[in-house]
Amino acid sequence: MKESLKRIVESARFNTFITVLILINALLVGLETYPSIAENYGSWLLMLDIIILAFFALEIFAKLFVYRAKFFGNAWNNFDFIIVVGSLILYNSPFISVLRIFRVLRVLRTVSTIPSLRRVVTALFMAIPTITSVILLMSIIFYVYAVIGTFFYADIEPEYFGDLGLSLISLFQIFTLESWASGIFRPVFESEPWSWLYFISFIVVSTFLMINLIVGEIVNNAQKISDEIDKETAELEGIKEDTSEIEDLRKEVGELKSMIQTLVDRK
Repeated sequence: MKESLKRIVESARFNTFITVLILINALLVGLETYPSIAENYGSWLLMLDIIILAFFALEIFAKLFVYRAKFFGNAWNNFDFIIVVGSLILYNSPFISVLRIFRVLRVLRTVSTIPSLRRVVTALFMAIPTITSVILLMSIIFYVYAVIGTFFYADIEPEYFGDLGLSLISLFQIFTLESWASGIFRPVFESEPWSWLYFISFIVVSTFLMINLIVGEIVNNAQKISDEIDKETAELEGIKEDTSEIEDLRKEVGELKSMIQTLVDRK
């Protein structure tokens, strides 16, 4: 029974079925944000949500039965377990806001069921040490430019560079490239023509160079994961080839035995 259940849990059809349920759950949560739909079809949405949650619970229990303690050795399994168990515990509790958070988090289970998404998220977590260093460097750059901006442009635009805090907020807006030219740059540029050096250099250093460093690190990690998967696949294919060769040799030995036995019987 355990082996049969394991084959079912690890099958592609089962994973596809769970992925479809996750997507349906996401659709139901989205529909509940429309007051007219929630008012007219609230009971149906609630019933479907309970059914989907029941399937999720059966999935977790089946995996616990199959893998036992090994189930918690996988971070994605722990993530799924926390979301499903949290939803079950809080379903009839007064903590409605927390329950809604868990219901929305069920959508994130799509990441744990789709291998390509898992690789992307794994690459992102692998890049955290590098991202931390880049963020530290960006913080230093922000601080230096904020101090310079406060010294030079506090009198020109006190709304944006009146003190260090305002300068940091203004630099963050420039960093996002959201209305930085018309809102911040041009008023300063009219009074200080050389201010374009300050703004352009900050955008080049912070937005273009630093973001490219982060993206490059994530891409490199994703490539490493793909190479490891390709290597494992090649090893498995090599094992299969070796196994097939052994089977062929066994067949040939069996044929030789039968031929020898035939010759011995004739003598």
